[in-house]
Amino acid sequence: MNHRDRARGCLLGLAAGDALGAPAENMTPEQITARWGRLTEIEGGGTDDTEYAIFAASLLLRHGHALTPADVAAAYRSEIIPLMTGPMRGAGFSELGTVQALRRGLEPPLTGRVHAHGWSDGLAMRAAPYGIFCPGDPAEAARLVEQDGLVSGDGEGILGGRAVAGAVAAAMAGARPGEVADAALAVIPADSWTARAIARVREVLGDISGTAGNGAAGQGTAAGIPGDLGRRLHEAVVVRHYPWTDVAPEAVALALAAFLAGEGDVEASVTFGVGLGRDADTIGAIAGAMAGAFQGEAGVPRRWAERIGPATGKCLPVVKGRHVLDVADELAKGR
Repeated sequence: MNHRDRARGCLLGLAAGDALGAPAENMTPEQITARWGRLTEIEGGGTDDTEYAIFAASLLLRHGHALTPADVAAAYRSEIIPLMTGPMRGAGFSELGTVQALRRGLEPPLTGRVHAHGWSDGLAMRAAPYGIFCPGDPAEAARLVEQDGLVSGDGEGILGGRAVAGAVAAAMAGARPGEVADAALAVIPADSWTARAIARVREVLGDISGTAGNGAAGQGTAAGIPGDLGRRLHEAVVVRHYPWTDVAPEAVALALAAFLAGEGDVEASVTFGVGLGRDADTIGAIAGAMAGAFQGEAGVPRRWAERIGPATGKCLPVVKGRHVLDVADELAKGR
């Protein structure tokens, strides 16, 4: 399997997970089960997760390994803010706060600290292109995604992006699921909230499968419904008292749990991930990106791939008309 094939699988898996999980966002696993049983079919288009991933890829194609927070801020000011004729529909809290900060004339890293949502999963949802750009080099993927993150996030929000970028970089080099999780942990502090959340979900999976988090096939994964395993994962990491679901340590840990439970299979990982509810589109997108990088384009179900069209630009007009497969090809050539 070559780099281009893995890149296409990664971004196609991201877009499919985003689209599949979109109608289940902010729902509980019980509500999802009651409505769909097993959520397996894409009903509509993707969200800001896919559009921001395309935008992040454009930054890498322009600046490569020399990318800086100043470059990212300049792109926001020249390509995002001027095209906003109204509210940013579907945008995350951290990105909305960043736009407001940039409009006030602030510069990074203050733009990611001045609002109250620096811990959101806005960076994690768009981190996959950085892993594609640095196959086999999780540390460099994490360093690059942090340059992006310093514009819109802080603390655990940046660590969540680093973990996803590192995981995808490992998957792009053919690492096994357990090794992918190891790579995510290797690029963040061991005493961080994000690392502790990942460790907790691996403990849950290890308790069930006896493989220390390298897979839990047969424990709800085959049916695509989390069931008791999903309940235990929620108990391990979900912040129930907080009113919003876009908490980076939680979303990243649940996405990694889905990838491990699905043993790297795109359909198993994504359906399990979106079945966990909460920020279901982002969990699905991250799990799909990791699994797509691991399995390549052929690993993404054809029926899902056929539903992924060019970006509509409903959140970011600048990416309207861009297809994730074209973006993946460009990243594969430009690294």
